[in-house]
Amino acid sequence: MKYAYYPGCSLEATAKEYNQSAKIVARHLGIELWEIPDWSCCGATAAHNNDHLLSLALPARNLALAEAEGLDVAVPCAACFNRLRAAEEAVRESEDMRATISEIIGRDYRATNRTRALLDVMVNEVGLERIKEQVVKPLTGLKLAAYYGCLLVRPPKITAFDDPEDPMTMDRLVEVLGGEAVPWSYKTECCGGSLATARTDIGTRMIYQILRHARDAGAEGIVTACPLCFLNLDMRQGQAAAAGGDRFNLPVFYFTELMGIALGYAPKDLGLTTHFVNPLPFLEARDILRHPATRRETA
Repeated sequence: MKYAYYPGCSLEATAKEYNQSAKIVARHLGIELWEIPDWSCCGATAAHNNDHLLSLALPARNLALAEAEGLDVAVPCAACFNRLRAAEEAVRESEDMRATISEIIGRDYRATNRTRALLDVMVNEVGLERIKEQVVKPLTGLKLAAYYGCLLVRPPKITAFDDPEDPMTMDRLVEVLGGEAVPWSYKTECCGGSLATARTDIGTRMIYQILRHARDAGAEGIVTACPLCFLNLDMRQGQAAAAGGDRFNLPVFYFTELMGIALGYAPKDLGLTTHFVNPLPFLEARDILRHPATRRETA
């Protein structure tokens, strides 16, 4: 199983642990990730607010590079996935748009390949049964809120792999890994994205509401597939709690990190030691990280 891999800008910077854990888990499950050479920014989240054509041409260039190799594209970042899928659909729907974009990027692009979220690849291509067979350290006792955010499953015409209001792909993955996915109503609410810096008063309140609803639903941690959502919920957790006159200690995970733990890899290899809200005491208290004989210390 081979995919062109588009990590995107965040996975080279603020979400290095996502990139790190994604590659480890993919290799373990027999997925070859061919990183697109000389990939460039897809334009999320600013391009589509400034220039519609640019917002399609930027991701199309990366898709064209993968298309030349005959490969579908696996994308871990929810925002990047959304933009690449939008470009793919725009080219498929209009020959005029296809010709215009091909001219802009300086190479032919016909959208013969497909963009898939890495979460979709793991759950629906590798399959839950195969993943379950590889679990050596089940996440027993972990109550987690699966947080999809607003870009991974919407709009449904673009994302097209889960329910836009009550997605369950990540919930099912959590259950297969041995954890408990709590039902809650904020799984697709927006975290505010860059409003956390542009309009702190608004963004912080939005982050607070997600954290509060996750905790009130019984979750002891949050799992996501979006680097910006992760950043807001992890790094700005203290700020959001203070704004709401509250206190939180909710560790936030990328789904690939939890997969890596369940498959037996050490937290340091997966990047868990870089989080702002330290997840290690949370995992140790539930005996998840003990029994070193079952751990793969290196990838």
